[in-house]
Amino acid sequence: MHNDEEATHAKLTALLADSVTPAISEHGGRIVKNTGDGFLAEFPSAVEAVRAAVQFQTRTKELTAADEDDKRIAFRVGINVGDVIVEPHDIFGDGVNVAARLEGIAEPDGICISSSAYDHIQGMVGFEFADLGAQNMKNMARPVRAYAVVWDGRSSAIQADGTRPVALSPPRLSIVVLPFANLSGDLEQDYFVDGVTESLTTDLSRIRGALVVGRHTAFTYGKAVDLKQVGRELNIHYVLEGSVQRCGDRLRVNVQLVDADTGTHLWADRFDKPIADLFDMQDEIVARLAKHARGSAHGGRGKALRAIPHPNSMDLYFQGKALLNKGWTPDYLAQAREIFERALDLDCKNVEAMVWKAGVVS
Repeated sequence: MHNDEEATHAKLTALLADSVTPAISEHGGRIVKNTGDGFLAEFPSAVEAVRAAVQFQTRTKELTAADEDDKRIAFRVGINVGDVIVEPHDIFGDGVNVAARLEGIAEPDGICISSSAYDHIQGMVGFEFADLGAQNMKNMARPVRAYAVVWDGRSSAIQADGTRPVALSPPRLSIVVLPFANLSGDLEQDYFVDGVTESLTTDLSRIRGALVVGRHTAFTYGKAVDLKQVGRELNIHYVLEGSVQRCGDRLRVNVQLVDADTGTHLWADRFDKPIADLFDMQDEIVARLAKHARGSAHGGRGKALRAIPHPNSMDLYFQGKALLNKGWTPDYLAQAREIFERALDLDCKNVEAMVWKAGVVS
């Protein structure tokens, strides 16, 4: 801009028109606003956001390939999934701030995404990502785990000083809940066991100061894995694994907390309760886990959720969640909504079913 303001502005405008804007539109996004030499866009899908970014980054490199290095325009991209405050001509919130910070550590021509975005797109796009670990970012209370698109074998991220980012030591309470094993001898109960695993993941994420690996990432691992390798790959301190055995209206849940660095079992326990007391059981598991991992107890959801008195209602809730985990297609959405409605018919105080019914639009 300093050497040739008009020509640079014209080149930038042409790249936005020929490369960026068409890719964003093609993948269902919209440009919220321009920010001088950049722009802010939103998408209804993390998958489509990443595909659009890869498309226009590739196209931009093609259009500028003949330019001299000191005159070539290159974009950095940051992508995050999060809630935002929407106004007529702008969007605000931590979701936007994280995306902006990720853009700052991306390399020219590169794309950096948050772990929340990575959880949504893993296995859905044909691109390779490098795990950059937890990154401390300006005005962010907690580190943000970041991933970078790999172009030709190199990750597309650098630090502000031009060096490659180094994965920081994981927070003291960083944990992944691996898929629990189904010991019921009935494959039809897999949805229920997966539901228990997912609920525990959600509860643990509510502990202050905890970094909990998302469900989508955790479920890419099988039941029999090298826990040390899991710890290295996810950059976490702890692994929670276990099993669920259902017999009639009773549950037996075995849990083990493992130090991912050494493979040492730090704590193990067995819980036997009626299915109706499942949420109380989860609170107890979370409290004991926090006590052993941090040396002090932290409540999970405490008294906020009541035990559901009708096992069939809970069954239906987990069945609905299992359908949504397969994908948010019109058929699955319609089936899940019907199942959540049936769960509420059996128990109108089933808060989880109530929330998910409201969130599902067929």
